[in-house]
Amino acid sequence: MLNITTSTLAERPELIGQVWDMPDTWDEFMDHDPIAEALFGPVVQQFRQLGVVATDADDSIVAHGTAMAFCLDCDGRRALPDKGWDQALMWAHRDLALGVEPDTACALEVSIHTDWLGRGLSHVMFGAIRDAARTAGFGTLLAPVRPSGKHLEPDVDMDEYARRTRSDGLPVDPWLRVHTRLGGVIEQIAPASQTVTGSLDQWREWTGIDFSETGPVYVPGALAPVHCLASQNVAVYVEPNVWMRHDLT
Repeated sequence: MLNITTSTLAERPELIGQVWDMPDTWDEFMDHDPIAEALFGPVVQQFRQLGVVATDADDSIVAHGTAMAFCLDCDGRRALPDKGWDQALMWAHRDLALGVEPDTACALEVSIHTDWLGRGLSHVMFGAIRDAARTAGFGTLLAPVRPSGKHLEPDVDMDEYARRTRSDGLPVDPWLRVHTRLGGVIEQIAPASQTVTGSLDQWREWTGIDFSETGPVYVPGALAPVHCLASQNVAVYVEPNVWMRHDLT
């Protein structure tokens, strides 16, 4: 049994500064989505009651998860956005700025300490996000999910990949399977959930790959090929995600 304690960041605000120092497995290029760079910190700071952190017996951080909320039942919305993660973050930021009451919680990420991988913590952490959202009064939790095995098949259509199931009916993908076991259902694909654009030198720095020829570039960790335009000295990564809905009522 895991000897850990889960708390919301509202309960443990003193840990907020330490959360982002935790070693994890995120690829460097994913840190360069301009929407995330501009809005992630300010938005999640306002939803500490939805963010969760796990600590071990020594009170060291072993995992964390972030979530926020926005109004989905509003003019111009009501349908889940194709731009997924980025659009959800923009909605939450706009609602905070205008004082719009949120009606839907949205999970943004779960990160596990590199020393604690493979122990089932992802299930624990998303369960904690579900509990936090329910306690905060939300009846629905959405998540633009980044399937954990999709990077192994970057050319496969995301909808085809997400619908694959095992003989027991659960998704083949491990992270989608965690969501399904916790009650999540696939709503639709977010084909342009996050976008990362950079010069070829920037991409070389982020990945260690020689971006020199126009065409698709296969970057470890990327869920789809990165599109390189050598004559324009730019490469663009558009990441597809899977919208999943959790009923908390």
